[in-house]
Amino acid sequence: MLLDKFKEMAAFQSELRDRRLKAFGAVTDELLSATEGVVEGRRVILAGTNNYLGLSADPRCIEAARAATSRWGTGTTGSRLANGSFAEHQALEAELAAFFGVGHAITFSTGYAATMGTCATLAGPGDVILLDADSHSSIYSGVKLSGAEVIRYRHSDPADLAKRLRRLGDRAANTLIVAEGIYSMLGDIAPLQEIADIKREYGAMLLVDEAHSLGVLGERGRGAAEAAGVEDAVDFTVGTFSKSLGGVGGYCVSPHPELEDVRYCIRAYIFTASPTPSVVASTRRALQILRDEPQLRERLWDNARRLYSGLKALGLALGPTPSPVVAVEFADREAAMAAWQQLFDSGVYVNLVVPPASPSTNYLLRNSMSAAHSTEQVDRIIEAYRGLIDAGLVTPDAA
Repeated sequence: MLLDKFKEMAAFQSELRDRRLKAFGAVTDELLSATEGVVEGRRVILAGTNNYLGLSADPRCIEAARAATSRWGTGTTGSRLANGSFAEHQALEAELAAFFGVGHAITFSTGYAATMGTCATLAGPGDVILLDADSHSSIYSGVKLSGAEVIRYRHSDPADLAKRLRRLGDRAANTLIVAEGIYSMLGDIAPLQEIADIKREYGAMLLVDEAHSLGVLGERGRGAAEAAGVEDAVDFTVGTFSKSLGGVGGYCVSPHPELEDVRYCIRAYIFTASPTPSVVASTRRALQILRDEPQLRERLWDNARRLYSGLKALGLALGPTPSPVVAVEFADREAAMAAWQQLFDSGVYVNLVVPPASPSTNYLLRNSMSAAHSTEQVDRIIEAYRGLIDAGLVTPDAA
């Protein structure tokens, strides 16, 4: 039958109910701040929100959203090509382009639509897309729709990327390379300097997804490409408003004037209602704060390094480098689930990531730090993980 394919998921959901495990789809009953809330009736530290700069709860962003709703209403009721293009959308696009130092920008209703739609449109039949094997689901969804030949290169492996481009010969000039700035599961940073050198050598184009690195990396917070000093080699930058900017939506920016023509070919842009006025207004204000207050980024990294070093000192299996995404790896499913529940019972809410969402067969407890976390909160998270060791749920150096 058509629905038989979902039996495995139904069994998994039944298992979660039997365990009374609320790791997936847990309901936040009340949001107390950017870093605390009441989840499933329990007051917890929010350690898995991707709210990197804490701007979702910033009073200035909230007031901007409130004023925009009063002026423009609650929604646009149409796509940008129909009746849903407001002056605020154009203003945000101009501000994004100026922030990134390029000439052109497109905004989308979600980050997923931005990445998927752009990847689905830039390359087509006869072209090639070379993407990192650990790319986000939105990238995979987009390239499948593109009609281009899709080739994966080993995760963050410039040598493998170069080998595959070399094999393409003259087709390299019709190739789009796709990489992410910070990879969302383990928090590792792409080797963009090497990737950019290879891109230049073979004459390909480069798209970088800065979803988790906007506001996090770079002198001005523009992302991993700025931090690596290779912004001039990036042809297209995509990302989301739902992480550092604390809202919802996405963008693509580019120095290429052809982006204005691409705009009218992206189905995820053409056939979707445009972002609501409140979201556009709060995003514009958040972008100003990101630009003008680098101390937020400094606090974020202080918290990220504190958590990473604290968990590393406990002997837990972590991602390769410190970043605002700090993931603890488990080889055993039962231990990962039990560990998530104990953390929650201890007042710490993190993300439980299971295959295939994780980049390997391992299970992850994924933490994401915020500039809004206090030092005391970070230390409480570390102590909650120490409790996992005391309870025998984690063996140091063999998580």
